[in-house]
Amino acid sequence: MLILRRKAGESIVIGDEIKVTVIDINEGSIRLAVEAPKRITVLRSELLQAADANRDAARQTNAEAQQALLSLLPKGTGQATRSIFRKERKAPAKEEQAGEKPSAPPEGEGQ
Repeated sequence: MLILRRKAGESIVIGDEIKVTVIDINEGSIRLAVEAPKRITVLRSELLQAADANRDAARQTNAEAQQALLSLLPKGTGQATRSIFRKERKAPAKEEQAGEKPSAPPEGEGQ
């Protein structure tokens, strides 16, 4: 880690494209201006930490939360929709994949 002292109005340059300038110094805080290309994301560290925490929380699965979500679905919701939430979805039959209804065997066959 590089530690530098800068006064108001002074800058540091990072690489060829990023410039950080000290705008103002007050008791316990400083104001910085960051000049960087739009393709480079500039975030305060606490925002990045919060985003990481939210992402981690979203990845965690919780059986109680899944049950709560299922209880919010309308009563007429089909089993296929509910199975998506339960991760039990089965592949449809070949006829259903082609958009056809399964046909019954001709009379006299399959008995």
